[in-house]
Amino acid sequence: MSDSGGPSPAVDWNRLAPAYRRQVWLERSSLGTLLDLIAARPEHDLLDIGTGTAELLSTLSRRSDRPEKATGVDPSRNMLHQARPLPADWQLLEASGERLPFPDASFDVVTASYLLHVLDPDTRRRVIDEVARVLKPGGRLATITIAPPLSTPARVLTAPVRWAAKRYPSRFVGLLPLDPQADLERGGFRETGRRRDFRGYPALCLLATRSG
Repeated sequence: MSDSGGPSPAVDWNRLAPAYRRQVWLERSSLGTLLDLIAARPEHDLLDIGTGTAELLSTLSRRSDRPEKATGVDPSRNMLHQARPLPADWQLLEASGERLPFPDASFDVVTASYLLHVLDPDTRRRVIDEVARVLKPGGRLATITIAPPLSTPARVLTAPVRWAAKRYPSRFVGLLPLDPQADLERGGFRETGRRRDFRGYPALCLLATRSG
C-alpha cells in the first residue's frame, strides 16, 4: 500500500518498509485477480506505480505470459530495497507517481495496486493525469483499492474502520475504501472491467482504458 503519489505527511513509508511484508499475504489473492483481469502479454510494456516492495511484479514474474519489459516505481527507497529479485530486463526506480520520468505514450499497461485510496483527492487526480500521459492511446490502467461496502449492514459494520482511517491516517489510511471510477473518468479513462476479491483485504480490482 505504498504511496507513489508523493511522500504523505501522515505516513512514513521508509519507516514502515521493514515490517511491510507482514501483511503481504492479505494482498496476494487480489494481485492475482488483477493480473487475470489485465491478461498481459509478452509484447506489453508494463509500468507499476507505487510498487512498494514490488509484490505485483514478483507475482507477475512467475507467470508464463509475463511481459518482456516491466518497470516499478516508488518514492520510498527503503520499500524498493525490500523487493525480491526480478527478471533481468525488468527494473525498479525511485520516482513519484506525480512526476513519472518517462516520455509520453511509453507504456501499454499501468498498474496501481493499493495506491489510489491512500492519496488525497488532489494528489490522486495528478497521479491519474500522469498515468494518462505515459500510456499509449488505448492503453490500460489497472487498479486495486479497498472495496467500498455495498449494503447498509456492511456500511454500518465497517464504519469504525473508515472513521479510524480518516482520523488516524498514519496507522489506518490503507483501509480507507475507494471506488476510483469517477476519478478515472475525469482523467479520460473508460472502465472496461471490475472484480471484487475478499480473500484477504476486501479489494476492488478495476480495469480502465485510456480514451483516444
